[in-house]
Amino acid sequence: MNYFTSTKSNPVITDFFLLVVRIFIGFAMLSHGFPKLQQLISGEEIQFFDFLSLGPKITLALVVFAEFVCSIFLILGLFTRIAVFFLIVTMAVAGLFVHGADPFSKREASLLYLSVYLLIISLGPGKFSVDQMISKRRESRW
Repeated sequence: MNYFTSTKSNPVITDFFLLVVRIFIGFAMLSHGFPKLQQLISGEEIQFFDFLSLGPKITLALVVFAEFVCSIFLILGLFTRIAVFFLIVTMAVAGLFVHGADPFSKREASLLYLSVYLLIISLGPGKFSVDQMISKRRESRW
């Protein structure tokens, strides 16, 4: 059967492309998180969207955790679904609240990230991940 017309997925191809997507989307999000990390540690006054009314500095710290730290976990495939959960929340807030009144072109990036993160949380990290190595090791002990 032809792969391109089949409705079945090939696990090897799926795992390979999950790796590629995790690495690409992780580094892409790092490029958004790193400037925020620099802003957080700069010591300058922070002006940032305060969604939870915790103050702009705490809100920025939460976003840095999601966009920077969780992106590193995503790249490694470590605690993938937990890390992606935080990224989903961050992108949903960015796309629906922070840029909610903006034109679609301003919301587009956060909504695209959100859609990729939804796919990753549903499919998992794939075979080529630290999570898979941990899982295999755990299973071999029993």
